[in-house]
Amino acid sequence: MSITAIKQAPLREHTRILGVGAYRPEVIVTNEDVCQWIDSSDEWIRQRTGIVTRHRAPRDVSVIDMAEAASREALEAAGIDASQLGAVLVSTVTHPYATPSAAAQLTDRLGATPAPAFDISAACAGYCYGIAQGDALVHAGTAEYVLVVGVEKLSDFIDNADRTISFLLGDGAGAVVIGPGDTAGIGPSVWGSDGSKHEAIRMNRSLIDVRDYAIGAVATDAEREADADRQSLWPTMVQDGPTVFRWAVWEMAKVAQRALDAAGVTADDLAVFLPHQANIRIIDEMVKQLKLPEHVYVARDIVDAGNTSAASIPLAMHRTLKEQPTLSGKLALQIGFGAGLVFGAQVVVLP
Repeated sequence: MSITAIKQAPLREHTRILGVGAYRPEVIVTNEDVCQWIDSSDEWIRQRTGIVTRHRAPRDVSVIDMAEAASREALEAAGIDASQLGAVLVSTVTHPYATPSAAAQLTDRLGATPAPAFDISAACAGYCYGIAQGDALVHAGTAEYVLVVGVEKLSDFIDNADRTISFLLGDGAGAVVIGPGDTAGIGPSVWGSDGSKHEAIRMNRSLIDVRDYAIGAVATDAEREADADRQSLWPTMVQDGPTVFRWAVWEMAKVAQRALDAAGVTADDLAVFLPHQANIRIIDEMVKQLKLPEHVYVARDIVDAGNTSAASIPLAMHRTLKEQPTLSGKLALQIGFGAGLVFGAQVVVLP
């Protein structure tokens, strides 16, 4: 008995990033502001992280609002209408609903219905994960254009008094449109994870813990009394800073080099380095380990924006092209890494 052959979507040889957009909240939090909540100083924060300010979204500005603003700019820059999108991918760990997805709501807001839409939970590597998937969708002929968004409202998930991570974090959104290209514009993705280090960056409690505490299923009277003066039992982020720093410094430069090798280029071929904006010392150390030439522009958006997790790389790309427009069309190495622990990297042609 013969089997009838089925049709497959026609493959596309080349893909590229066609446009980028960004949204930065208007509220700016300085190091002096942060030092009202933690025992620190502007000098210490600058020396240890490179951060001077970070953006925070007002209470009435949501993850969807920020994603929409960045997406509309990216679509305009790419010269396409939302109705042409074949998929919408949103990388975020701060959408406050397990369901429905932020991507589905964003698709409706943009007028991209009925494009398939889904969220990606890969923390600071989420944008690079989105690029990997968007690139594959366009290559496979499943979609002609894909919107990839990195967006975080980290201020909803921090305890301002926590010294491990709260002073690092900011809010914002970045978005790109991926589509067909005449030449290769997105190199092979080098991505992965190491779940054995999952506790290095984590939430201090789960929503189930909060539920059980609230109904008295777990908490003792003494525990309830001890927490009586706390404003909320809402889960917030904490990290083991030394563990994360060592992992990022010693392992991520290797991942970045693998991305260069996979794309068939060297550090000398690069025009731009777009690392996740985690810590200025991590960025500077990666530059040294990769032996990047002086002509390579290194994005240091963290100084003014802080660590915006999944949004940090597209925000840095947007700022780079705004301040250095002659870099459009040049090669950039991008790498994201964070909670999970997860990582992802690609060499791309800047839009």
